[in-house]
Amino acid sequence: MHSPTGAVTNVPNAAPRKPLAVWLAGTIGLDDYLAMAERLAGEMADPAGRSPTLVVCEFEPCISIGRAGSRADVRLADDELRLRRLPVRFVGRGGGAVLHGPGQVVAALFARLDDLGLGSHAAGAFVDRLQGGLAAAITAVDCGSGTVAEGVHGIFGRTGLLAAVGLAFRRGVACHGAFLNVCPALDLFHRVDTIPERLKPAGLRLPATMGSLEADVQRRVRLQDARTAVVQGFTDAFGFPRTHVNAGFPIRLQPPTQSEFVSRVG
Repeated sequence: MHSPTGAVTNVPNAAPRKPLAVWLAGTIGLDDYLAMAERLAGEMADPAGRSPTLVVCEFEPCISIGRAGSRADVRLADDELRLRRLPVRFVGRGGGAVLHGPGQVVAALFARLDDLGLGSHAAGAFVDRLQGGLAAAITAVDCGSGTVAEGVHGIFGRTGLLAAVGLAFRRGVACHGAFLNVCPALDLFHRVDTIPERLKPAGLRLPATMGSLEADVQRRVRLQDARTAVVQGFTDAFGFPRTHVNAGFPIRLQPPTQSEFVSRVG
């Protein structure tokens, strides 16, 4: 494994034409999030449509399984999942199985790659910048810098995978993002193989399960500090000229679960 420092590079004339709209949201159910994500992705497809949008939220307790994952990666029986009220959903993002709940920051970035100055087919460059932003956020809260591994998406620490990355690309639009474990209870995370052996490059030893920032540094890490650091990390990584910060969700949920108001920053 190696440090992600330097993964983000400046490309001439690559500054995005649009500002970043940041939505500091509360807790959302996975099904509501997926419906919102589908609408956001559709609105992003129009070059004259919505600006790049970062939704920072928390999922209600659940397990999502991306295209590279399997039910076998969740080492919890159906009866135990029902007892713990942990629904399992297969979702249309990359990556494997991820447990969600309190103490985890969800950072979902929706943007046309052209609006990021990357070109409509530059998925690899998008991943590099996103992971660079995550690594910068971890550094900003004094939790080390994290490491990346060739051939595997995510940021690793001493206790496991600190940030799982699960993305989708549709017609030049990047969707979804990353799940950063800040301070969750880790007992159940150790029973979900987010990066099982079949997803690891040959000869590379990597933890299969997720750890957390707090477990890495053995001290309290505030969620609000991690959220702020992720927003700044993504802003710098993608070179956004301006950032508009909002409270709530970019698309009103039915029934509404958050009041929406806007404050402009930058």
